[in-house]
Amino acid sequence: MENSAYKANIQVLDRTSAILRVLTQHHEPVSLKVIADETSLHVSTCYRILNDLVRLRFVEKGSVAGTYRLGLRFLQLGNLVRERISVRDTAKSGMQRLHNLTRQTVNLSIRQNDSIVYIDRIMRERPGIQVVRTIGATAPLHTTSSGKLFLSEDSFEQIRAYALRTNLEPSTPKSITDLDQLINELNRVKTLGFAKDDEELELGVCCIAAGIRDDSGKLVACLSISSPANNVQEGWISELKHTADDISEHLGYVATPGELYVRPDFS
Repeated sequence: MENSAYKANIQVLDRTSAILRVLTQHHEPVSLKVIADETSLHVSTCYRILNDLVRLRFVEKGSVAGTYRLGLRFLQLGNLVRERISVRDTAKSGMQRLHNLTRQTVNLSIRQNDSIVYIDRIMRERPGIQVVRTIGATAPLHTTSSGKLFLSEDSFEQIRAYALRTNLEPSTPKSITDLDQLINELNRVKTLGFAKDDEELELGVCCIAAGIRDDSGKLVACLSISSPANNVQEGWISELKHTADDISEHLGYVATPGELYVRPDFS
């Protein structure tokens, strides 16, 4: 039964791929009949798959009834993939230099909703305590140095909404669990130009992070160093910021002065 289900899923994917290939080959919206003819699929099969693709926003209906074209979802995904790949490629040499200098784990991460996602890493080669999260793993924004940098870009209302959604659940006893404390921490991040988590994600591990911006000034990724808590060196901070700035410059970013958050009145 499992083998039959697997084959059925592959068949659906093959048919979906065939339909999308036809749509990429036409600049104008394509009729259902043409799609069926060019894919050698039954009209009802094409119609069913196209309806699912429209629902998922991968395909849009044309202005003429019964016609279809690729949806903007592909543009969004394409831009996201391009952004991630370009950051990874641009950051590789800087990450390697930073790893060679510190002999610690160097991470590259991006934001995905209320979490950071690790998209690249150079692991610490010596034995000892280290973050063991793999590429593709996620972590809460407020418990990580990279996540704090991303949160520091948000407005107070956005930060408060994040706190309400996540309840600022702790990862360790040292995690920030209070909105007032989080705002103070984010103001400090804005002042210093880097962020730190002090055993807030994993006990025994500290992490410092600096931001990477693209040509529009958007914070697109964070570079961080993970280290045993008793081994962090202040000299790493300037090297980390310099490396992140260098990557940003290669992405076309021109630095501009930042602004502090105004701490809200809770009275």
